[in-house]
Amino acid sequence: MAFSSLFRKKTVQDILKQVAQNETDGHNALGKHLTTRDLTAFGIAAIVGAGIFSTIGKASADGGPAVIFLFLFTALACSFAAFAYAEFASMVPVSGSAYTYSYVAFGELIAWIIGWALIMEYAVGNITVAISWSDYFTGLLQSGGIHLPQWIQMDYLTASNGFKDAEALMRGGKSFENLSTALQQAHTAWTTAPTIGSFHFVTDLPALFIIILITALVYRGMKESRNASNLMVVVKLCVVLLVIAVGIFYVDTANWNPFAPNGVGGVLKGVSAVFFAYIGFDAISTTAEECKNPQRDLPRGMMWAIIICTILYIAIALVLTGMVKYHELNVGDPLAFVFDKLDLKWMSGIIAVSAVVAMASVLLVFQMGQPRIWMSMSRDGLLPKKFSTVHPKFKTPSFATIVTGFVVAVPALFLNLTMVTDLCSIGTLFAFVLVCAGVLVLQNKPEIPRGKFKTPYVNSKFILPVLMIAGLYYAFAFNNKATMAFINNEPQIYDATSIVTSLDKSESEKVFKYLESIEANNKTAETSDLEHLLGQYQDDEAKYAEVVKGLPIADVAKYESGFSLFKHKIPMWIFLFVLVGLAVWAFRKNLSLIPLLGLICCLYMMAELSVWNWIYFTVWLIIGLLIYFGYSRKNSKLNVENIG
Repeated sequence: MAFSSLFRKKTVQDILKQVAQNETDGHNALGKHLTTRDLTAFGIAAIVGAGIFSTIGKASADGGPAVIFLFLFTALACSFAAFAYAEFASMVPVSGSAYTYSYVAFGELIAWIIGWALIMEYAVGNITVAISWSDYFTGLLQSGGIHLPQWIQMDYLTASNGFKDAEALMRGGKSFENLSTALQQAHTAWTTAPTIGSFHFVTDLPALFIIILITALVYRGMKESRNASNLMVVVKLCVVLLVIAVGIFYVDTANWNPFAPNGVGGVLKGVSAVFFAYIGFDAISTTAEECKNPQRDLPRGMMWAIIICTILYIAIALVLTGMVKYHELNVGDPLAFVFDKLDLKWMSGIIAVSAVVAMASVLLVFQMGQPRIWMSMSRDGLLPKKFSTVHPKFKTPSFATIVTGFVVAVPALFLNLTMVTDLCSIGTLFAFVLVCAGVLVLQNKPEIPRGKFKTPYVNSKFILPVLMIAGLYYAFAFNNKATMAFINNEPQIYDATSIVTSLDKSESEKVFKYLESIEANNKTAETSDLEHLLGQYQDDEAKYAEVVKGLPIADVAKYESGFSLFKHKIPMWIFLFVLVGLAVWAFRKNLSLIPLLGLICCLYMMAELSVWNWIYFTVWLIIGLLIYFGYSRKNSKLNVENIG
């Protein structure tokens, strides 16, 4: 096969002709039930879930009240991407989302890559939500007096890592009772779990339960899924509005000072968590074939979902950070936490119940999106034909739905929440980048049929260079210290917990004696707690640096430096070089500003993710390429047609 065959493209005309043929024959045709209202509800169902009920706490703790700017930035980036999605959805109103759009814009190989990335996005997203649902559900059971063993309500990695950290902290003098609740639970799960040899049987059974339940509902039909989603959306919107209405009376504006305690870096630290709260809107585009009027309703549904959810997120963030000090919000259930802290137990109970409903609705939309990606790839011959099977009665991609259930259920028993959240974010951002790039590639091709919706055109030729110059001015004039540290790769001091958990017993004893000598005139009941002794200096950056410098251990345990530090900056350097290339492309081709800004914003958020996420994502793509060259390339319908 020639190299050019890797980039063979599907035409919009052929795609629309095939859809029309399916509908005429009645075979492989999906039921049309969805309107703008239903699509908006699906978007809200997917977006208002883990973000409001879980990850908003960690993001607020890192960024303070200024986290609202991160919500605004993320919403803006998603809105730019939504314009690109809406234009493609109007042009190619079929299931497949970014996969189908990339097939038209870039060709088969890129379409396969994005399809494979979307499979990871939805699978990992479902795993994340299932784990969060499990946490809220078991918490709700505990409040009702039902206590499940820790080893059947926690994933294997969290228990294993938590046990190791807990043991290290206890070696440093911390008592078990003074460990964080999460570490106590992980330690208990690991030590009480049944064992087979050296293997500890720790598994998240409630997560498995909800995945089976939602998969059965999605298999049953789109109409049933729509009705369940709409009902759950009404419930959680009522609760969110109740939280805002009640919480506003307990806001103390003093808690908003300082507004950005950790600066821009603190705000951006929550990129992964906050972006994860928004990724649901692209799942709407997978339902294109089930819309009554996709060219009109899909763009409207996406935009309304993003606007409504952004307003809710900002209001909730301001209320939460106004009710308690921002640093107290680093908990898994921030809404229930703040009302419990203010002794409003009745509100905590309502929030706990609604969180279980909210998480289930997010899982429903995600679990609905993935089978439609499998189905679209199967229709094109890139996956076995069985994946495109449509149930004759329920009109859903039945086999793909069952496979999705297995693909999500098994990893949910073992994987760590933070890892899967970041993986889901990078897969989604990659999809957004390619969809925005696809609109730019097709903007000057008159032979491409256009839908009813088109992204407003603004020439970026001079705007992007001006924005880049403004960014450089800000970096060196107002954020010079951090900018120079980034460029010069200056060593970074580890935090107290990282230092203490990396020490062996003899090193812990040396550090304890050193800190005890500093604290000789300030004895407290907690001086045997090594983490507390070292951590108390962290609020004073200069003092902490001085204390760490004097610790009687190797520098490698105190500072991250050299390539160990630089590797985390590789994604950002990639972004900066690509940004220069985009500026040249925009200048030469008069690119449209909105999709270009969407591409840049999403690529920037990818750069803010850890290098490990890039490595895991690359490994996933390599596995996908092996499958493509081993099966998909020769079985592609475009290849069969060419041979024929």
